[in-house]
Amino acid sequence: MSFVNLLPWREAARKQRQLKYLQQLAQVALVAFVLMFLLMWLVQARTEGQKVRNSVLEAENQLLDKKLYEIRLLNQKKKDLEQRLALIEQLQQRRNLGTQIFDQIAHVVPDGVYLTGMDKKANQLLLTGRSESNNRLSTMLRQVEQSGLLRQPLLEFIQADADDQRGLSDFKMHMLILGAEPVAPPPEPVKGKGVKAKKAGSKS
Repeated sequence: MSFVNLLPWREAARKQRQLKYLQQLAQVALVAFVLMFLLMWLVQARTEGQKVRNSVLEAENQLLDKKLYEIRLLNQKKKDLEQRLALIEQLQQRRNLGTQIFDQIAHVVPDGVYLTGMDKKANQLLLTGRSESNNRLSTMLRQVEQSGLLRQPLLEFIQADADDQRGLSDFKMHMLILGAEPVAPPPEPVKGKGVKAKKAGSKS
């Protein structure tokens, strides 16, 4: 039997296996590099897309804030205008208030009651005078309550005058005048500062 030297064949097979292993390793590295590149590209694309969406949302939010601020300004201007109109209407009603007061006093003061003084402060009216009897003043109190302009009559005092031969008594009576409350000053105009100025002020 002849002797066959297998060392060269084994060496060639080993080198072939090493070459095949290196080729497979290179292929795996290439595939991994391609997958990593695709993954990075996908993440970057999604990041850029999210940035675009965020910028669009931010622009929409700024536009919405501006519209809301304008709506608040319009509502405030509407409220100020309503207050001014109410003030003008109240002043118009007060133009004839003095005449109305005198007319109501003439209706509520019964016979036997004589007024000697009348003082008005804001929506309060003070009447001083003389009365023939307490019943006359009671009638006057009831007529004031039924009046459309005068309310809450209060008899401060009634005192008989011993020196008066007619038997008259001095009295002092308080009452309120409807619609004569103090007039509120008109509101100041609204000064718009814009959305950016408002946001800057809120951060400080």
